[in-house]
Amino acid sequence: MSLVIRMARAGTKKRPFYHIVVADSRSPRDGRFIERIGYFNPLLPKDKTERLKFDLEKAKAWIAKGAQPSDRIMRFLDAAGVMKRTKRNNPQRAIPRKERKAKEEAAKAAAAGAPAGGAPPAGAAPAAAPAPAADAAPAS
Repeated sequence: MSLVIRMARAGTKKRPFYHIVVADSRSPRDGRFIERIGYFNPLLPKDKTERLKFDLEKAKAWIAKGAQPSDRIMRFLDAAGVMKRTKRNNPQRAIPRKERKAKEEAAKAAAAGAPAGGAPPAGAAPAAAPAPAADAAPAS
């Protein structure tokens, strides 16, 4: 049985409140759990102590038994000094989507040997049929 330490949502609509639980990884998010080891209230200011209550000793015991903490729980454990969370780096996230797409297309065009200006490579089929001659009779 694979165990996870994760948050189960409680509270009403638009008023989130989370229980920190140890559960089987196959059980639903708000469903069956083994033990409740704390809570998290994201609506409170960060300087309030009531925002997060977390039994670190129980968390350590469950981790020793093989429970895997979720990303958010890992952040809490890192802040408490219990576990070390690895830093993540996604430099693409800061770039707006349009700019990212333009860079990707430019890179693809450069890899295909075409200039970034959009001119078709030599030997490529024309994009549209040529315009009819001005002196040609109209088709009836």
